[in-house]
Amino acid sequence: MPENNNIPGFTDPDRQREPRFSTSAAPAEKEPALGAAWERNVLEELAFASLKERRLARRWGIFFKSLAALYATFVLLYLASLVIKGGEADLGTRHTALVSMEGVIDTSGQASAEKVNSALQSAFRDSGTAGVILRINSPGGSPVQAGMIYDEIKRLRAQYPNKPLYVVVEDICASGGYYTAAAADQIFVDKASIVGSIGVLMDGFGFTGTMEKLGVERRLMTAGRNKGIGDPFSPVTDEQKAHLQGMLDEIHEQFIKVVRDGRGKRLKETPELFSGLFWSGAKSIELGLADGYGTVDSVARDVIKAQDVVDYTEKESITERFARRIGSSFAGSLAKALTAPLNWR
Repeated sequence: MPENNNIPGFTDPDRQREPRFSTSAAPAEKEPALGAAWERNVLEELAFASLKERRLARRWGIFFKSLAALYATFVLLYLASLVIKGGEADLGTRHTALVSMEGVIDTSGQASAEKVNSALQSAFRDSGTAGVILRINSPGGSPVQAGMIYDEIKRLRAQYPNKPLYVVVEDICASGGYYTAAAADQIFVDKASIVGSIGVLMDGFGFTGTMEKLGVERRLMTAGRNKGIGDPFSPVTDEQKAHLQGMLDEIHEQFIKVVRDGRGKRLKETPELFSGLFWSGAKSIELGLADGYGTVDSVARDVIKAQDVVDYTEKESITERFARRIGSSFAGSLAKALTAPLNWR
């Protein structure tokens, strides 16, 4: 059969099946290059992953070491605070001892009877103490805690008769603060200090009228007809009012006796003196509630005649502050978690 390769428009079927691209060696040379690049990329990724893992491990190691060091520091500080608190250091040299009573007088604060009395005991016990200054800046608080401080001052003054105790009032010395001040030999104030408030109070709220308007019924079960006295959601009977008022009057009389015993003839009694009113430092001197003007430095220098002042106040330690903050933070988080509303997502 004659060949038709040269005939225009004719195509040999056998030649049509032949590949239409060249099978030269050039593409074959690129395949090894691509394979080498892939291997290199994999090795680089493995190397970077290993380096990242080492860095992460190093950071975690530093974190745990720092945590261990921090824990050890707190342990050492705690042990040191125990040694300092338990020590019976005696300065020996003549000085004025200072004890501060700051804030509300209660069992958990810096002005608790436990902390103030402990500081007073250390101050009086030191052989170098020429006199003690109780610096007061308190609006009052618990009558029980104030009474405990007052009694301890009287006991220490009897035990150390040659070591006087003076009170220096800063901004305020009211109610329970003045109760404790009455035990001092003399009371010094600033002319603008707030002094007095010789009285007792018991406060609260009553919601019985509101409950009636809202149609809410209070269901209180007690054993003893007066067990629910003071409940804000229950009415107060005349008998209960008389009982509460009698108790307040009794505590008030205790307060008045303490002031009279402490101030003696210096007191200028008026009908308003024991009414719960308070006065400026200048007026308190006129009424005999205070003896004169003075500061810690001036009393130490001019009255006690021992210019060097040593502070015996029990300060809150680092560990106590840390524990209190952690505790309050935990309590706040727990309360927030318990009171948070449910969310459906």
